Amino acid sequence: MIVTGEKSWLGLVFTWRGSVLARIWRRLAFVTVVSVLETWAEAHDHMQVTLTPLPFTLVGLALSIFLGFRNNTSYDRYWEGRKLWGRLVNTSRTFTRQVLTLVEAGGEAAPTGLHRELVRRQMAYVHALRLHLRGSREHAELAAFIPEAEVSGLTRESNPPIALLQTQGDRLAAAWRAGRLHPMHLPVLEGTLTELANIQGGCERIRSTPIPFGYTLLMHRIVGFYCIALPFGISGQVGLMTPLVVLLIAYAFLGLDALGDEIEDPFGTDANDLPLSQLSRMIEINLRERLGEAELPPPVQPVDGRLS
Repeated sequence: MIVTGEKSWLGLVFTWRGSVLARIWRRLAFVTVVSVLETWAEAHDHMQVTLTPLPFTLVGLALSIFLGFRNNTSYDRYWEGRKLWGRLVNTSRTFTRQVLTLVEAGGEAAPTGLHRELVRRQMAYVHALRLHLRGSREHAELAAFIPEAEVSGLTRESNPPIALLQTQGDRLAAAWRAGRLHPMHLPVLEGTLTELANIQGGCERIRSTPIPFGYTLLMHRIVGFYCIALPFGISGQVGLMTPLVVLLIAYAFLGLDALGDEIEDPFGTDANDLPLSQLSRMIEINLRERLGEAELPPPVQPVDGRLS
C-alpha cells in the first residue's frame, strides 16, 4: 500500500510511486508511436484513412461505463479484503482476552505457560494466514511462535492456517479436560475459532475467485483496439495535436484497465495491495503487550513510501 503523506496537488500529479504508469508505459508508448506515424503519414499525403468520430464516441462511452463497473467490482474485492482483516485484528484481540480471563491460571501467576502458548499460536496463525494468502510456503518465521517440529509439519499441509486452528482447538479441549476451562467457557472460545475460520474462508474466496476471465479479456481487447484505432478517427478534426490527444485518452483507458487488474487480488504484493505484513505485525505487537512482554518487535515502516 502506498503511503503518500502530505503532498501538494502538483506533487501528486507528478508522483511516480504507486502510479499505474509503471505497468502501462510500454502500451502507452506503442499507442503514441502509432498515432505519430498516422499523423505524419496523413500530413504528407502518404495515407488517407478517414473515419468519423461517431463510432469512437459511442464505443468510448460504453467502454467507460464497463471500465467503471469493472473497477468498482475490483475495489469492492479490495475493500472486502480490508474489512476481513479488520475483523481478524479484532478477533485476535478478543481471543487473547478470552484466553487470559477464561482459562484458569491453575495456581500460577497469570499469564501462565498455557496462556502464552495459546496467544503465541494466535500470532502464528495470523502470520501463517498472510503467507497462505500470498502463496508462500516458507514458514521459517513461525518458529518464533510455535515449536520447530510443528513448523516443519506445516510444510506437508495444504492449508497451514487451518492446521494451526485445529491444534488451537485441541489445546483448548485439553485444557477443558484438565479442569482449567469451564464447560460454559469452551463454546465461547470455540466460537472465536469459528469466527477466525470464517474470516479465512472469506479471504480465500476473494483470492481463489477472480473476476471471470472472459470479462477481463474482453476489456483488454476493446481498450487495446480502441486506443490503436483512435488516431484514425480524430486526426481529421485535431490534426497535428492527434498524438497528444490520443496519449491523454489512452492513459485514461489503459490506466483504468491496469488499475482494475492490480487491485483485483488485494492480498498480493503490488504497490496498491493491502499491507498484510504491517497488519500482521500490528496484531503481534498487540498480543505481546497483553502477555506483558517488554521487548516488542518494531512496527512495519514504509519503505520508499510503500507498506508491504
